[in-house]
Amino acid sequence: MSVFYDRQDELEKYEFMMGEARGRLAVTLDVLTDALVLIGQHGVYCASTRNPAVPALDLQAVLMNLNGAKELVASVMERLRLDRLELEKEAAK
Repeated sequence: MSVFYDRQDELEKYEFMMGEARGRLAVTLDVLTDALVLIGQHGVYCASTRNPAVPALDLQAVLMNLNGAKELVASVMERLRLDRLELEKEAAK
């Protein structure tokens, strides 16, 4: 299934509130957060053999990359917001 079908309601809601690009990025953050939760749950059962208090190394790598992706998406959303504010200020002059 396509994410556009699976998350249709969320996409419509966020695209209406934030515009198409920022709305889709917001849903992307939700998808990444859901993936982080699933990996975190899996990490409980797949602990490292060296240190049982931390997830296995492969799960740590996945968590690191998902968190990095979330940071990148959030930075793009912030840049879009700042660009929009700048355009609004210029239009008001």
